[in-house]
Amino acid sequence: MGQPALGILTLYLNESKALEERSVYEKMIAAGKRLGMTVFVFTPQDVDDENDQINAMFFQPETKKWSRRLVRFPNLIYDRCRIQKSYRFQQLLSFRKRYSHLQFLNRPLRNKWTVYRTLSKVSSIRPYLPVTRLYQSPEDVQFMLNRFSTLYLKPINGTGGRGILRIERGRDGKLLLQGRNHSRTIVQPRLISKNGLASALAHWDKHGDRYIVQQGLNIKLPDGRVHDYRMLVQKNGSGQWEVTGCAGRIGLHRSITSNLHGGGEAATMNSLLRRWIGNEGEIRRIRATAENFGVAVARHLEESYDALCELALDLAIDRNGRIWLIEVNPKPSREVFKLAGERDVYRKAIIRPIEYGLWLYHQK
Repeated sequence: MGQPALGILTLYLNESKALEERSVYEKMIAAGKRLGMTVFVFTPQDVDDENDQINAMFFQPETKKWSRRLVRFPNLIYDRCRIQKSYRFQQLLSFRKRYSHLQFLNRPLRNKWTVYRTLSKVSSIRPYLPVTRLYQSPEDVQFMLNRFSTLYLKPINGTGGRGILRIERGRDGKLLLQGRNHSRTIVQPRLISKNGLASALAHWDKHGDRYIVQQGLNIKLPDGRVHDYRMLVQKNGSGQWEVTGCAGRIGLHRSITSNLHGGGEAATMNSLLRRWIGNEGEIRRIRATAENFGVAVARHLEESYDALCELALDLAIDRNGRIWLIEVNPKPSREVFKLAGERDVYRKAIIRPIEYGLWLYHQK
């Protein structure tokens, strides 16, 4: 019997057939070779439906070169496709529907609003969730501003900090708007009156996205930069959920988000908590609570939806040491650990889907 095969399903970024995470895929293919699993990369465009073949991309670690080869469908599929507004994403949806009977390590997770509603029904998880409301009209923002001085308006399907608007209510009643547009560019802050809110929101929503309105949290460091934490929870080689690592992210000056793609920087969780909390005993308590919480969220979402193999939880920790779940990302990047200097965690994050895939293959 030959080696089991894992196909990494992704999308091309443009017509030159560029791959966003090529260096990560190279490391995964090399890891698969060491562990006894054939790993290749493909997109829906590479699938020949009539002949049940894939014109797959293979990487040779020894020569550092990529090549293509016609292969049969893999035993397991690891779906890395993120939402994009293109015909390629429509091809992906067709592929998922046509080949839903195949063994996927991870199925699509729902949007931010649906995930929030799912988690808010769990009494042990609810206290960790910022108050969130589906945006349907400017009245939803006004209603939330009556409760909270800071709000975030977020696309329900957005990633990487795109299209996020922060609204802060000043003591004089004026509203400060700051954000990042859909290209992640920082938008110049501006003050508006309450009466100008509806017009400002209509201008922000020109892409026709659906949004949520979320309670803002006090996560500004003394220098004014916002910070949060990226926790990676993955299935291990025994099929169990486990926290692989958690690292801090610090946003650019004047940025309302901490995303690394938007220019943020990474730090170890402990070093950032020492700047924010200080007390070592409290830091240990926060870390333990966060890890237990992360595993609980992963288990519940898998029970509620379908197969998952990893999730990233974006966490905020306020001045009182309270943990908040900002959002859940089903297609997490690993780069934060490398940038924070945690190379062992970075390597583990890359290898774990292979180890879990091997376990799942032998179970089946």
